[in-house]
Amino acid sequence: MFQKILIANRGEIALRVLRAAKELGIRTVVVHSTADADAMHVRLADESVCIGPPPSRDSYLNIHQIVAACEITGADAVHPGYGFLSENAKFADILAAHKITFIGPSGDHIRIMGDKIEAKRTAKRLGIPVVPGSDGAVSDDREAFRIASEIGFPVIIKASAGGGGRGMKVARSAEDLPIALATARSEAGAAFGDDAVYIEKYLEKPRHIEVQIVGDGAGKAIHLGERDCSLQRRHQKVWEEANSPALNAEERSRIGEICSKAIADLGYSGAGTIEFLYENGEFYFIEMNTRLQVEHPVTEAITGIDLVHEQIRVASGGGLSTRQEDIKFAGHAIECRINAEDARTFTPSPGTITHFHTPGGLGIRVDSGAYSGYRIPPYYDSLIGKLIVHGRNRVECMMRLRRALDEFVVDGVKTTLPLFRDLVGNIDIANGDYDIHWLEKHLAETAAAA
Repeated sequence: MFQKILIANRGEIALRVLRAAKELGIRTVVVHSTADADAMHVRLADESVCIGPPPSRDSYLNIHQIVAACEITGADAVHPGYGFLSENAKFADILAAHKITFIGPSGDHIRIMGDKIEAKRTAKRLGIPVVPGSDGAVSDDREAFRIASEIGFPVIIKASAGGGGRGMKVARSAEDLPIALATARSEAGAAFGDDAVYIEKYLEKPRHIEVQIVGDGAGKAIHLGERDCSLQRRHQKVWEEANSPALNAEERSRIGEICSKAIADLGYSGAGTIEFLYENGEFYFIEMNTRLQVEHPVTEAITGIDLVHEQIRVASGGGLSTRQEDIKFAGHAIECRINAEDARTFTPSPGTITHFHTPGGLGIRVDSGAYSGYRIPPYYDSLIGKLIVHGRNRVECMMRLRRALDEFVVDGVKTTLPLFRDLVGNIDIANGDYDIHWLEKHLAETAAAA
């Protein structure tokens, strides 16, 4: 087991990893920018190192400074959390060159899954169902027309190196295709420095289903069920739950077994998430995230398995702590991402939290680094914390969530708490009847009625 882990992140995820490391008896080092000097994870770590000014490029994305912090403190492993350098293959390679363990997959696996075209090819080779479309980047408009005609309109054009909805355009007819291609290429080139795009069949009302996996890097892997992340705004997840209201036990087992077998065959090490669009009983691979997800606590709630413990255990050479047949799914869990944003316009609202009170009671978990008097800096994402609620079934979970949201108090900044209080009372949400377009339609209708 590791002697000392450096946590190359900030906020609630840095605190989450720190707690897991301490439970395993491992000393912790955190890095921070000058803007985060008073952050909770800095206060609680065994050691802390300031690595630069507030801009991420000068601090949390500064590989040289993070490696130097490892060498100064004697850290023998790095946990990247999510975001920042968590899916940076170069970072993983540099750590390996310095004999420091990256708590995550190999640089090669990060590279494969970071390129969406190569990821799709790999998924197809491993037996994971994929969305019909081009086998790689489309070279010209003529090829694009041929592929679109074969799979049928509507189609979606995506950036090969993309994410977050950038470089992504829908063409509903042959007439729409030229401008959609041109726009997607332009956005992809500006955002990622790579204008390569590919084409897929556009699904009209799919759900976003992701499967949590963990591999030991030596040919063994398990799945921990799925999460439903269909409630999204601008391709960003807002509300996640496990298990999905749309799947039955047979579907859950089928897709889970496909994913765990694929990850075992790949020789993948650590935690990861295979993401799908799901429509009419069929799963279609869209991407794999080679890191811990923001929404991992809902999986922990229904399985009782600490995913960060598993990451550390696997990276240290200890293998998986459990077998697939021993994993049991108990109850239902929902996570709400509470952001410092206006609940109507989603404009960021940095500032000082004057009053902070989190809900409690059976089945309630809040992952947050915030506290009364904490100043939310304007330089990073606006996440204040995550409210995770667990119940014996979805009905109990929803009722418990309603109560927890009523107890949650954050004063001094605007938050998205009003949005979740609205959602928890909506009949479609109560029935689990939604898709990836539902939330944006609901927000548009609410704004129009205001």
